[in-house]
Amino acid sequence: MAQYTVLILCRLLPLAMCASASEDFDWTNNDMGSFQYSTFPTAFSWGAGGSAYQTEGAWDKDGKGMSIWDVFSHKRGKINLNNTGDVSCEGYYKIKEDIMLMKDMKLNHYRFSISWPRILPNGIKSDHINEKGIQHYDNLINTLLENQITPIVTIYHWDLPQALEENYGGWQNSSMVQFFNDYANLCFERFGNRVKHWITFNNPWSVAVEGYETGEHAPGLKLKGTGAYKVAHNIIKAHAKVWHTYDIQWRSKQKGMVGISLSADWGEPVDVSHQRDIEAADRYVQFSLGWFAAPLYTGDYPQAMKDYVGKKSAQQGLSSSRLPTFSPQEKSYVRGTCDFLGIGHFTTRYVTQKNFPSNRGSSYFTDRDLAELVDPLWPDPGSEWLYSVPWGFRRLLNYVKSLYGNPMIYVTENGVSEKLMCTNLCDEWRMQYLKDYINEMLKAVNDGVNVKGYTTWSLLDKFEWDEGYSERFGLYYVDFGSKDKARYPKASVHFYKRIISSNGFPNQKEIEIWKRQATETCTSSNQLLAADPLTSHMEMVTEIVVPTVCTVCILLSAVFLMFLLRGRL
Repeated sequence: MAQYTVLILCRLLPLAMCASASEDFDWTNNDMGSFQYSTFPTAFSWGAGGSAYQTEGAWDKDGKGMSIWDVFSHKRGKINLNNTGDVSCEGYYKIKEDIMLMKDMKLNHYRFSISWPRILPNGIKSDHINEKGIQHYDNLINTLLENQITPIVTIYHWDLPQALEENYGGWQNSSMVQFFNDYANLCFERFGNRVKHWITFNNPWSVAVEGYETGEHAPGLKLKGTGAYKVAHNIIKAHAKVWHTYDIQWRSKQKGMVGISLSADWGEPVDVSHQRDIEAADRYVQFSLGWFAAPLYTGDYPQAMKDYVGKKSAQQGLSSSRLPTFSPQEKSYVRGTCDFLGIGHFTTRYVTQKNFPSNRGSSYFTDRDLAELVDPLWPDPGSEWLYSVPWGFRRLLNYVKSLYGNPMIYVTENGVSEKLMCTNLCDEWRMQYLKDYINEMLKAVNDGVNVKGYTTWSLLDKFEWDEGYSERFGLYYVDFGSKDKARYPKASVHFYKRIISSNGFPNQKEIEIWKRQATETCTSSNQLLAADPLTSHMEMVTEIVVPTVCTVCILLSAVFLMFLLRGRL
C-alpha cells in the first residue's frame, strides 16, 4: 500500500500547495522520473564552495581572534570524536594549490566566506582591524580573479567572534545589527572593488535553531521556544541594514549585488487528498525558507508562522506571541532588500499534520504541528538526514518563483555527503546525485525559474560542524591524517567538469561516456591514496622514530662513557 501511495505522490501535488503558482509549471502532472537532455543559458555560472571555519585551519594564527566555533569545538563531547577545525584542510596556507584545482575544473565562480574574527579579532571595527587577515582575503580574491574565477563572498558563515557572544549574548542582542553592519561595511570598503556578489548570511535557520534552540551548534544554547525567533529577528534586521548600507554607500561605485543564502528542504504532503497534510507541507517550507525570505520580499513573517506560534503562545498562557513582530517602519525597511536569493538545498521530506499538545512545552519544532517522514526507497549514502530526492529540487525552485515574484536565484549549496569506513574515490552515488539534481534544476530553468548559477557543495572534504570529519561532502578527498593535508580527486571531479564544459547534458551517449571515464580516472587516484598510509608511516619513521632512536643512542653513549671514566679513576 505504501508503494502505491508513493507512486501517487510522485504524480500529484494539489494546486492549493501553491495557490499563486505560475502557469508554466503543472503541479498536478509532473513526471518526476524523466531526464531532460538540454543545456543551460550561455551565461550560466558554475562553481563550488566552502567556508572559513570549515576549511582554513590556522585558528589562532596571524592575529585571528577566537570564534564561537573555536570555543565550542574545544569542549569535549560537542563534536563527533572531539574533532575541531583548528587545522582542517590548511586552506589558509594552500590558496594557490586549491585555486589550481578550481581552474582545472573550469569553475566560473568560487563561493567562500570571510572569517569575522580573522579581520576583527574582537568583532568590533573600532577596537582593532587585523591587517594580516585583510591581506589573506586580498590574496585569495586576487588569485581567483587572476585565474578568471569570480569570487562569491559570504560575510557570515557561523563563526561569530567569541567576544561578541561573551559580552553581548551574540545574536540574541539587537546591538549585533550595528556590529554586523560595521563589519560588512569594512568588507565592502576593502574588497568591494573586486567582489561583486555578496551574501550576508549563510543558512540563518541553522544559526537560529541549532545554535540557540537545540544547542547542537555553537554557541550551544538551548533557549527553547524563544531563542531561535529572537536570533532570526535580529539576523533579518542585520541583513536589511547591510543591504541599505551597500545600496547607499557602495552600489553606484562598485556595481555589485547583496543577497542572502537560505537553506530549505522540500516538503511534500503525505496525503495529497488531505487538506491538513497539504497545509502542513506548506507550513514546513514556510517555517524554514519563508521564515527569512518572506520578510525580505513581503515585509513580514509568513502568515502560517504568525498563526501557529501565536496560537501556541496563547495556549501556554502568554499575553503575546513568542514570534517577534516588525513595526510598520521595520516592515518597510526590510522589504525589498535582496538583489538575489541564494538557495541551499539537499533533500526532501514527506510531511503530515501532527498536533502537539501545549503541555509538551514551547519549541520551534512543536510550534509547526507537523511530522516529517522519509521513503525507505530513497537512496541514502550513509548520512542520517540526506536522502537523494531530485524531484524535490525542481518543486522548491518553482515554489520560490511563484511566491516571491521569480527573483534572481543562485544555487549556493547542493551536494551529497558520505559516511564510509573505507576510502573510495570512485563516488558513483555523488555522480548520480549531481546528474539528477542538476537536471531537475535545468527543468526548473526551462520552467522559467530565474536561476543564474549553481554551486556544488563542496570543493573539498572539510570539518562538518558537529559531525567533525566523519561526513565528507567534497569533490576532492582530503587526507586529514597526512602532514600536508593532500587532496585527491574523486570521480565526481571529472564528471562535474564535463557538465561544466558542456553547460548541461547534450545527449545520453555523452553522459554515459563521462561516467565511464570518470570511474576509470578515479582508479589511479585510489592507488595513490592507498600508498598514502605508507607515506605517512615513513613520515612517522623520519619525524618520530629516528629522532627517538638517536636520542636513546646518545643517552646510552653517555652512560657508557661515564662508566668508562669511572673505571679509569
